[in-house]
Amino acid sequence: MGDDPRLPADRNPDPYPTATGVADPRLVLFTRFPTPGQAKTRLIPALGAAGAATLHRHLTERTLATMRATGLPVELRVTGAAPEAFRDWLGPDIAIAAQGEGDLGDRLSRAAEAPPVILLGADAPDLSPDHLLAAAAAVRQGQVTIGPAEDGGYWLLGLPGPAAFLFDAMPWSTEALFAATLDRLAARGIRPVLLDRLSDLDRPEDLARWPNLVP
Repeated sequence: MGDDPRLPADRNPDPYPTATGVADPRLVLFTRFPTPGQAKTRLIPALGAAGAATLHRHLTERTLATMRATGLPVELRVTGAAPEAFRDWLGPDIAIAAQGEGDLGDRLSRAAEAPPVILLGADAPDLSPDHLLAAAAAVRQGQVTIGPAEDGGYWLLGLPGPAAFLFDAMPWSTEALFAATLDRLAARGIRPVLLDRLSDLDRPEDLARWPNLVP
């Protein structure tokens, strides 16, 4: 785990004291159905529509296997196909719900309505069970947890309690997201636990980092 020099040392590390010792958080994976032309669209110029969809399929399966390895409750929030199509693809033993309408903030907010919860996507190939277990341990202690991404976003957000303020009018899909999230937390006296900084695989220039994953 890491830290961020922009966070004052005297910030409250335990903003949800009543959440300490709560049940295991749900691991909620946001993903879409691997339909060519609709999945990993930024990689289509490099891989073609079918290749980009195949890579997305592999990343989703890889991330789900990592989540299952933790023994924590697992849930999918899906788009691009009916939940039944995801059960046929990924198995009938997982809780699945549609992401619903609205921007990413709206969809994340709905998934976070019943904390404790850990929200993540399928774009970080270096994700390990240890990352998720570290996030769960922090959330159990009442601490907000963030996995910062190299591109300025984040690959994980762990919440021990309600945090609707983190989802409204945020700079989604930009390099400003992580900093904006820290600012919103700091304004409320919350000092999050930071996990390892990981890289996402969602742009053509990212492919060289993981040649074994390229279709």
